[in-house]
Amino acid sequence: MGSQNVLSDTTKLASSTMILQVVFRVLTFALNAFTLRYVSKEIIGIVNVRLTLFYTTVVFLAREAFRRACLSHSSQQSWRQTINLIWLAVPLGICWSLILGWIWLNVLEVPDPEIIPHYSTGVLAFGLSSVIELLSEPFWVLAQAHLFVRLKVVSESLAIITRCFITVILVLICPHWGLVIFSLAQIVYTSLLALCYILYFARFLGSQEAQKKSFPLRRMVDFFPQFSASQDFLDWKQTWLAWSFFKQSFLKQILTEGERYVMTFLNVLSFGDQGVYDIVNNLGSLVARFVFLPIEESFYVYFSKILERGKTIRSQQKEEISSASEVLESLLKLVTLIGLIIVAFGYAYSQLALDIYGGSMLSGGTGPVLLRFFSLYVLLLAINGVTECFTFAAMSKEEVDRYNYVMLGLSVSFLGLSYYMSLWLGSVGFILANCFNMGLRIVHSVLYIRRYYKGSPYQPLSGLLPSTAAVCMLAISTALTGYSEVALCCDGGWPFRLAHVAVGALCLLLTLGAIVLSETKLTTFIRSHFLSGRTKKGV
Repeated sequence: MGSQNVLSDTTKLASSTMILQVVFRVLTFALNAFTLRYVSKEIIGIVNVRLTLFYTTVVFLAREAFRRACLSHSSQQSWRQTINLIWLAVPLGICWSLILGWIWLNVLEVPDPEIIPHYSTGVLAFGLSSVIELLSEPFWVLAQAHLFVRLKVVSESLAIITRCFITVILVLICPHWGLVIFSLAQIVYTSLLALCYILYFARFLGSQEAQKKSFPLRRMVDFFPQFSASQDFLDWKQTWLAWSFFKQSFLKQILTEGERYVMTFLNVLSFGDQGVYDIVNNLGSLVARFVFLPIEESFYVYFSKILERGKTIRSQQKEEISSASEVLESLLKLVTLIGLIIVAFGYAYSQLALDIYGGSMLSGGTGPVLLRFFSLYVLLLAINGVTECFTFAAMSKEEVDRYNYVMLGLSVSFLGLSYYMSLWLGSVGFILANCFNMGLRIVHSVLYIRRYYKGSPYQPLSGLLPSTAAVCMLAISTALTGYSEVALCCDGGWPFRLAHVAVGALCLLLTLGAIVLSETKLTTFIRSHFLSGRTKKGV
């Protein structure tokens, strides 16, 4: 498949993912806001921090390494051996679920059953749900590798919406069930997610569409591991690459969820404070989930397909390198501008957003301060997602191994920094520690990209520098909306709040206008690839 065809499919995947994420998650957003008014901060802290950390840790450690290794481009890749390798995630997930489940039940502080009942049931349910989700892993990898545009988003969105509806209904009918409500909803979520993938491929295999796409599997039984007399059970080069990513996954998980590990194991915040922090974290990362994560996941597939891992640019096709440089530059410009807009408008609208979403429980106290600092973290998160998706797609196995040592240093410094800054600054300390470590990861990836393109005419890192007109308009918008908040929001009634929103909307329109007029190359990239109707028809 040529680089332009891959790019067309990838941008269609990313844009469709973003649109469907917004459409489906608006309902989820509203249902969660409703639930917050009926559930205590302590239960939210246990579910969203303690139990969710258990679930995400099991799933991440069991599958992340296999995903990265199996999606890496190789001209000698055998899908039979790849599927055999992917299935190793299931027994690995069972082992992690048992080990971590014992720690969560016997080592960590158990909450007061009078305030938070059924804690052990919650641990067992979240552990079971992680294993259920891993059963869909071969289907997920095949769908990503063949750029099935809407399957992933629709299945995840339907599962999330179902989980939210079940949670709301049970909260209203049986509020005394406590964690059992969230446990049942979590099991239904992962079961429905796996079922969507299985049913889709049961219909897809053997169809004319599968033949047209030259899909490598013919029957559902082909998704299961099989021995072959003509080749080894595993591709050992791919397996060792997975092992390299597996060693790295420990460190990446600490960097990704480090503040939750500190909260969980060191008890620096109460369960109630953990709940408020997690709500603000989720609200602040909406754009990251809607926009940045789909871009990162989709374009990791793109870079992996057109770049030969571990080879210099002189050893690769000129057309592929040129395309990768152009795409990387445009992506960096896109996420940098989105992140700067969030920083510029996040300061003046944090308190209003929290008041609308969760009432005085969130808008009073430290909530607005947390969300304002989090807007800066979102900017760093956006840049890091794009730079790392290119870096990990281009690195050789040896470079991945060396990067593990970098990750080890970052993990240790992050945990120490999170602990001491949280003692000093409370919840804000976690966000600042995240910003510091995310900045170091960006520096590492930027240096790698600079070395990768050294000696070539390509300069993709110029995408990190917005135009002067865009920066000036962002600065003016920050000042105007900041003054508007002081003058109009948020102690007055709704007429004053709506006036404050109107000021922000006008500033946002002017900012977007300045970006469109001054960033012509980015505008052309978005129009050609994200908004074009000429791309191939996807699933």
